Amino acid sequence: MRIFWGYIKDWCWTLALLGVCVGLFAWVLTLYELPAEAAGYGGLLCLILLLICGVVDFLRWRRRVLELKSIQGQAALLLSLLPEARNLEEAAWREIIMELDGDRRAAVSALDARTRETMDYYTMWVHQIKTPIAAMRLILQSDDTEQGRALGAELFRVERYVELALSYLRLGGGASDYVIRQVDVDGVLRQAARKYAPLFIRGKVSLELRETGLKVLSDEKWLQLVVEQVLSNAVKYAPGGHVTVWSEGERLMIQDDGVGIAAEDLPRIFERGFTGCNGRLDKRATGIGLYLSREICKKLGHTIQAASELGKGTIVTIGLARPYLEVE
Repeated sequence: MRIFWGYIKDWCWTLALLGVCVGLFAWVLTLYELPAEAAGYGGLLCLILLLICGVVDFLRWRRRVLELKSIQGQAALLLSLLPEARNLEEAAWREIIMELDGDRRAAVSALDARTRETMDYYTMWVHQIKTPIAAMRLILQSDDTEQGRALGAELFRVERYVELALSYLRLGGGASDYVIRQVDVDGVLRQAARKYAPLFIRGKVSLELRETGLKVLSDEKWLQLVVEQVLSNAVKYAPGGHVTVWSEGERLMIQDDGVGIAAEDLPRIFERGFTGCNGRLDKRATGIGLYLSREICKKLGHTIQAASELGKGTIVTIGLARPYLEVE
């Protein structure tokens, strides 16, 4: 019905003109004092012919509309399937569409090339910066002083930011280096705890790791990055506090008793670049870590959620139950 009324709207003036012509034809016949039956008969024949031609034209018009609708949303891929032009106006529109599509393809190609160049540059930079970081770490290992330990902690943060940047580039660049296999969650937790031990010690934060006994289908490297990010936030926002890690079913729970998250910020903490009230207090916050964690969980088929109360701490829940993943 929508197509029918669309046809009437497109051809309303033509139909009105034809109706006027039929009326003039009948009027002229009456001026010559021909019988009214003859004028009516002639008008009726014209009306029947008009209806027949209208029905045929409507069916042709409807078929072309349906053809166009069938490729709607795929025009960039199926541009060659556009119906052939029936007149000069349609031919002109077809040429305009082809030119616009050519411009779009050129713009997309240039953007892709620029994006690849940017990705290659920053990936190279991240790898190159690891060399001086490793050199500085070797130097600081022989400096067992309070200042040396402080510099070591700051260097650890620099190294973590570099790793986070590299992970962000890989994730945004469509990298698919995921290796899905059975992962020992306790092993992942122990590695993350050892890695972040200096920050826990320096921040005077106690860590309680409870055995989970979980073995889940996941990617060990990317899952560990998610756990490390959550632990990093716990250390940052719970100085002098306590962090507890345990499991409930196939859910990994990480709780801290730190500053917590404001109720208005909680729904947005996994958005890219969002730092919230806590981020405004810590000028170094980037709002990338939790966003990256959520995107990694999506790709692994996991879930990540947070519950918090301001001034009482935060609980982050990582859902690891994803039966549709296959073991490598």
